[in-house]
Amino acid sequence: MEVIIRDSMVHLTQGDITKMDVDAIVNAANTSLLGGGGVDGAIHRAGGRAILEECMSIRSRQGGCAVGEAVVTTGGNMKCRLVIHTVGPVWNGGVYDEEEKLRNCYRSSLRQAELNEVTSIAFPNISTGIYNYPKDLACRIAFDEVSKYLLNNESNIKRIVFVCFDKENFALYKKELEKV
Repeated sequence: MEVIIRDSMVHLTQGDITKMDVDAIVNAANTSLLGGGGVDGAIHRAGGRAILEECMSIRSRQGGCAVGEAVVTTGGNMKCRLVIHTVGPVWNGGVYDEEEKLRNCYRSSLRQAELNEVTSIAFPNISTGIYNYPKDLACRIAFDEVSKYLLNNESNIKRIVFVCFDKENFALYKKELEKV
């Protein structure tokens, strides 16, 4: 399932983001950048040691990655050339600026993609796993930020893929994509 926004294709799929054939995949990382569970752990395992080494270098330079920000490493052993690591917010009822922080994840990731001449990028469902962000809210934010970015910027990104690991997120993203 896909739609065109300006000159870019926005595509939805269910599967494993580490297998995507795109220039860059986005990692739902933690502030330490040292790997973890869920998407983060899967990306570190699939990408291999090169990703961890670059993350450790970033940590020694700047101390990790703040919530809502993004940093870039190699794709290591995966098909993608780059991994854009962004740190989503932990859901605490919406009273700690979680929405703006999640929006910043998408903005920061797209800016990093442009800076690194990415023409295709895949996003996971940021913060909806162990960070407990409500999946329906996170889905609307993802589409809203990506759509705004494509409509308001000259972009070299021609293909954006939302990769849903679970059926619940896929159904929510499909419903949201149908509205675009």
